[in-house]
Amino acid sequence: MSKVLYEKRDRIAYITLNRPETLNAVDDELDEALWQAWTDFNADDALDIAIVSGMGRAFCAGADLNTWLPKWEHANMLDIRKNVGRGFGGGITRGQHRICKPIIAAVNGPAIGGGFEIALACDFRIAAETAQFASFEVRRGLHQGDGGIVRIVAIAGLAVALDLALTGRMISADEAYRLGLVNRVVPDDQLMATAEELANQILQNSQQAVRSAKETILDIIGRRLDDALRVETLNAYSSVGDFSEVNTRLQQFYQRKKTEPDPT
Repeated sequence: MSKVLYEKRDRIAYITLNRPETLNAVDDELDEALWQAWTDFNADDALDIAIVSGMGRAFCAGADLNTWLPKWEHANMLDIRKNVGRGFGGGITRGQHRICKPIIAAVNGPAIGGGFEIALACDFRIAAETAQFASFEVRRGLHQGDGGIVRIVAIAGLAVALDLALTGRMISADEAYRLGLVNRVVPDDQLMATAEELANQILQNSQQAVRSAKETILDIIGRRLDDALRVETLNAYSSVGDFSEVNTRLQQFYQRKKTEPDPT
């Protein structure tokens, strides 16, 4: 059986890590399967949004320590340099991180180490009440190297990044929500329904505008104000294309206004 389950339904790609016996720890085979899934999702015009989750009781326990780390013990500098272009989780943390279609992490259980980094690389994180998060790397003599530090700083700030990266402590879904690391916490049995509700809310919008907005957000990170404003203006005004979709949506809006009862 494939270590990644990949389904397509109603414009949504469902990507499920499928090594429940190892808490979905990522080995080379799973990583390659994720790379293929992300590549297909990005290229398939019939897909507009992805939901990623884990099979069984965990989202992802990070790298498979039995196979992932030994290959770096005797790596040379060129090996490390090549790794810069392809991060963890099939490249979603680095290498395929510029996918402009929205990605939702449905965090169904522990997201540890690299699993936490995969969740952070998604655009939304919906957490089950039993989900947990931790950067355990410091306990193994390492620290995050696939976007964990960068994204925690960007999402939650310097103090939170220092806390989690230096202590390696586990936090609950509720604490992750208070820190701004997850968007919502829901009962376990409502996790996928909530992720799908969010996906369908996004799908109601112009996908051209949605993708341009995500691309713009990624483009302005780290830029000075004038440059960021310039990028936002260029992307926003050019994303409407020939105005055909804008005109269609405006006509639909005006038609609804005509049929709605007068609030007065």
